[in-house]
Amino acid sequence: QVQLVESGGGLVQAGGSLRLSCAASGRTFTTYAMAWFRQAPGKEREFVAAISGSGGSSSHADSVKGRFTISRVKAKNTVYLQMNSLKPEDTAVYYCAANLGYTIDAGSYGYWGQGTQVTVSS
Repeated sequence: QVQLVESGGGLVQAGGSLRLSCAASGRTFTTYAMAWFRQAPGKEREFVAAISGSGGSSSHADSVKGRFTISRVKAKNTVYLQMNSLKPEDTAVYYCAANLGYTIDAGSYGYWGQGTQVTVSS
């Protein structure tokens, strides 16, 4: 029902910025909540940010609050993660996910992108 394709990952120096994009296809995309999760080597997957289907509500993990911003443009069927003031500890594979309901629980998300690597050098 939903296909997600991520882009925008790469190598950036600490303090720099990067914007991840998640292009979604499927008839229900505009009604799905979307979220970003990340997983660093040797670490468990963790919540980064989520946005409701309408775009009216969003949530960000404490570790990224004030630095990262999730947004969506329904007309483009795209969800973004603007990442500013990047830190080496932000290095991880970032995954886009979609779910019918708005939640920060990774286990509730049934649709996932392939992941995009973000590497922040010190």
